[in-house]
Amino acid sequence: MTLDDALVEALRTDWQSAPITDAERVMIEFVIQLTEDATCITPTHHEQLRAVGFDDRGILQITLIASWFNYINRVADALGVGR
Repeated sequence: MTLDDALVEALRTDWQSAPITDAERVMIEFVIQLTEDATCITPTHHEQLRAVGFDDRGILQITLIASWFNYINRVADALGVGR
């Protein structure tokens, strides 16, 4: 969470050039892959996360949170929530 409106806008328009840490960048890349096609995640993805400081618990937390948001958004979309 951040109250930095400029950072939020940078992430929204082009996250790849946003002023974020290497760890945040690798985490976002992992979450995008998880969202687009989790079957393509390989041990290399986990190694990249570990290389920027995430341990197994952190990788599990990232995976669970991203998966939950993917799940709950699909449920909301299917039920017409927000239309």
